[in-house]
Amino acid sequence: MKYHPIDKSLFIKNRAKFTAEMKPKSIAVFNSNDIYPVSADSTLPFAQHRDIFYLSGVDQEESILLLFPDAMDPKHREILFVRETNEHIAIWEGEKLSKESAYETSGIKTVYWLSDFDKVFYGLMIEAEKIYFNTNEHYRQAVETETREDRFIKKCKQDFPAHSWERSNPILQKIRGVKEQEELDLMQHACNLTNKGFRRILEFVKPGVMEYEIEAEFLHEFVRNRSKGFAYTPIIASGYNACVLHYIENNQQCKDGDLLLLDVGAEYANYASDMTRTIPVNGRFTDRQKAVYNAVLRVKNEATKLLVPGTLWAEYHKEVGNIMTSELLGLGLIDKADVQNENPDWPAYKKYFMHGTSHHIGLDTHDYGALKTPMVENMAFTVEPGIYIPEENMGIRLEDDVIIQANGEPFNLMRDIPIEVEEIEELMNK
Repeated sequence: MKYHPIDKSLFIKNRAKFTAEMKPKSIAVFNSNDIYPVSADSTLPFAQHRDIFYLSGVDQEESILLLFPDAMDPKHREILFVRETNEHIAIWEGEKLSKESAYETSGIKTVYWLSDFDKVFYGLMIEAEKIYFNTNEHYRQAVETETREDRFIKKCKQDFPAHSWERSNPILQKIRGVKEQEELDLMQHACNLTNKGFRRILEFVKPGVMEYEIEAEFLHEFVRNRSKGFAYTPIIASGYNACVLHYIENNQQCKDGDLLLLDVGAEYANYASDMTRTIPVNGRFTDRQKAVYNAVLRVKNEATKLLVPGTLWAEYHKEVGNIMTSELLGLGLIDKADVQNENPDWPAYKKYFMHGTSHHIGLDTHDYGALKTPMVENMAFTVEPGIYIPEENMGIRLEDDVIIQANGEPFNLMRDIPIEVEEIEELMNK
């Protein structure tokens, strides 16, 4: 890992929140992600499963976390299984967690080698009546690959058919959506790295530069500040490319007079930031570009004010739609007849703003979190309205990451990242 160690007290608190929601005489098991092959002997870089990281801080492959609050032997109420290391592994792959360092990372006193898992697990299942399986139930998930977790669940159902099972995900959706202060500090650090990257490219962008060169500037700034890199695949979209919502080719030249949409965020310690800014390639907005830009900025600012405790996610998006409708009328992109005759399932504003405004953010860019119950303090959301006008070769989106506060407007983790037209132009023309 590149990042500074995280105090194990965070993971102790997270486990306490999870076990408080478990039913009596039940075990919960969490597996690390696989290392995925590419071809020959190549693999993708390892990325830890966010749930085992959230509950243990362990950022290593072939690790298993077991929680059993009602275990007869107190030392078996929390167990961490890690891959046994040796001199050969240390030479070829580098240092792995020892039992001592696994404790220092997680706060879990009972650490076994992974080779002991089947024996220990069988003995504990005799005491248990239920097992919590950690299935992926995120509303955007589209997993086609069989994961390490999937294989564990399949084997467990075969080996213990008389046990009943529960789902870990509803608990995780509830507790992961509300951040601890340590998590907010890590997210703030990720946003600070994104700020550094953005300020770097404001001095770099000019007509003729390639989108991938801008991507490289961001990556350079992130990695030199202890980040693994991007929290998600970056969008560096100039001109018409900005009207393609998930444009990731980043292979075109930035032209004089075009706008450049940058949807980029640094990760830090597995926590994500998610920023979007739109800037003029030549350093100056035209009057039309400025008018559309400021309309998007007003929608973002008004939408942010709605993110308070008690707000319902679905109702929030409806209200943001009303705000956007007003701005589009002012820009002449739609008229009153369009609004009066609109399809309620696809309102008139959707022609130019077709995606949602906010999603949870944290360990995942599209993080776990409750969406059907009222918002509460310390939930973290993006705010990202946009207006896309293909016929004008223009797409503008602005996005910040904010934290719900007990009283008043949310706290903006990206408050220091330039966003006003005048500040962007000034920094680009220094």
